[in-house]
Amino acid sequence: MTSKILKLLFISIFSFSVFSCTSADKTASTAEEAFAIAQEFDKKDRYTVAIQRYNDVKNKFPYSSYATAAELAIADVHFRSEAYPEAQVSYQNFRELHPRHARIDYVIFQIGMSYYQQLPDTFDRDIALANDAVYSFNELIRRFPNSEYFPQAQEYRRKAFTMLNEKELYIADFYFKQKVYSSALLRYESSYRKFPGFGLEPRSLLGATKSAQKLEDRQKQSQYYGLLISKFPESDEAKEAKREGLE
Repeated sequence: MTSKILKLLFISIFSFSVFSCTSADKTASTAEEAFAIAQEFDKKDRYTVAIQRYNDVKNKFPYSSYATAAELAIADVHFRSEAYPEAQVSYQNFRELHPRHARIDYVIFQIGMSYYQQLPDTFDRDIALANDAVYSFNELIRRFPNSEYFPQAQEYRRKAFTMLNEKELYIADFYFKQKVYSSALLRYESSYRKFPGFGLEPRSLLGATKSAQKLEDRQKQSQYYGLLISKFPESDEAKEAKREGLE
């Protein structure tokens, strides 16, 4: 009984090895065949081999339309495998080489997404790449209003802007707590000016009002208090300003 089990196990291992070698050693005589082989590995999430195979298409059939398709496929593989810096570079290279490609709107969107996916989970860390993400999303929105990626570009631009705004307010709050009120005021003002329509204006205006009060700048205190009360009368920040008598 034991010998039969061992024999079956040996056959299974041998068959798997042969199959694996056969799959890995597939050759192609045309660009179409080579691209199809690369796609097989891609679909099985064998990303390293897929990239090698797509590179083979590029190198062996450089003047084929499949070579261009392979370039974009490599960028997509990097993105799906969460190698976002590599995806970003690959999409950018593709864009430079093929600026008039039929899917250039997709490429621009993916550049933005590659930047976005590299952002940290919390805004208290470096989020400079959010600016690059916003730049790409803005370009797609401006150039391709009918693109199928337009709604997603708007959504992710809003998310990136919100992170940048949260970062600005995080720094402003830090300065306020440290009693560096002039720097806090500049940051609150920047937040209000640079990020309109993202829902954090009441927080910016309350912070600016309090900072101006600490600096004894009556003109700015009255200005920001007035904006807070008139534009966001039902906000918690407006109610707090009234309670504290910041007018």
